[in-house]
Amino acid sequence: MKPKAVLGLSGGVDSAVAARLLMERYDVTGLYLSIGPEAAGEADAGRVAEELGIGFRVMGISEALERHVKSPFAVEYLSGRTPLPCARCNHLVKFPALLALADETGAEAIATGHYARTGRGPDGRALLRKGMPANDQSYMLARLPQEILRRVVFPLGDYEKSTVRELARSFGIPVAQKPDSMEICFIPDNDYAAWLDRRGGTPPPGDFIAPDGRVLGRHRGFHHYTLGQGRGLGVSGPHRYYVSAIDPAANTVTLSDGSDLMARRILCREPNWIAVPELDGPREVTARFRHARTETPCTISPTADGGVLAEAHAPVRAPTPGQLAVFYDNDVVLGSAWIAGQA
Repeated sequence: MKPKAVLGLSGGVDSAVAARLLMERYDVTGLYLSIGPEAAGEADAGRVAEELGIGFRVMGISEALERHVKSPFAVEYLSGRTPLPCARCNHLVKFPALLALADETGAEAIATGHYARTGRGPDGRALLRKGMPANDQSYMLARLPQEILRRVVFPLGDYEKSTVRELARSFGIPVAQKPDSMEICFIPDNDYAAWLDRRGGTPPPGDFIAPDGRVLGRHRGFHHYTLGQGRGLGVSGPHRYYVSAIDPAANTVTLSDGSDLMARRILCREPNWIAVPELDGPREVTARFRHARTETPCTISPTADGGVLAEAHAPVRAPTPGQLAVFYDNDVVLGSAWIAGQA
């Protein structure tokens, strides 16, 4: 008899192919996580499960999503930071929901269609490793704790996206041609500011200012802007302008030529160590400071308050408070921490 596994089945091609591959080793139950009225993939997920002949369950997660993701997302934005909701959702909502059903049904493993890999360190710790370079998603998974990683399987970790599409067609999966979704699940139109406006309590228009305090124009509300943004500002001058600071207390957005956005010393908070139990001294790593595949060589050191100081060997553009810094040792995720600002 095969061991049991619970797979997050979203209705997209990645999780569908992951289900088909997982069936070779496990008795699979697909779990669709319904976020409420914005949910759009339940019917497709059900069709995939029926076509593959696997179990199918639906679990409502709207309350957990509001508590752990939506509300903090709004608070962060209205505090002048730029949050990363998917990284929060993975370790606080999505994977715990998969674990809950796994425990209920006696499944030993949980799985998703993420492009990443797992492993074991020499000390027995569960490791998170990069997927294939073209579509690696380890960055968004770098908040997962040991108790989750010990039970996770990523069936797509050794595949490129193009190969997964080919597999979907060869398996006859009904969503083989479905486009990928790139938006945050609860903001399907990708308009963060409009979503915040609908929730209420968003800031009024205010002043764009230069670094010396001169007024350059009017902004639409600081929640419309993120650090480093250079488009959609509506301000002309002797050079192109970039958002270099947001001050919620003064309701101002500072614009500059971008030269002040470069940083070498970056403070991070709330580290989640994966490959090591803790950071006990300086260590050479590469780091990603945003959801892009650019990695910067850094020296990371623990701070007195339990955070991390990342000293980049080359300047990093616009390390943004609220985003995630992920630290790598070759293809292994050493750990991650939330960016607090420049040191």
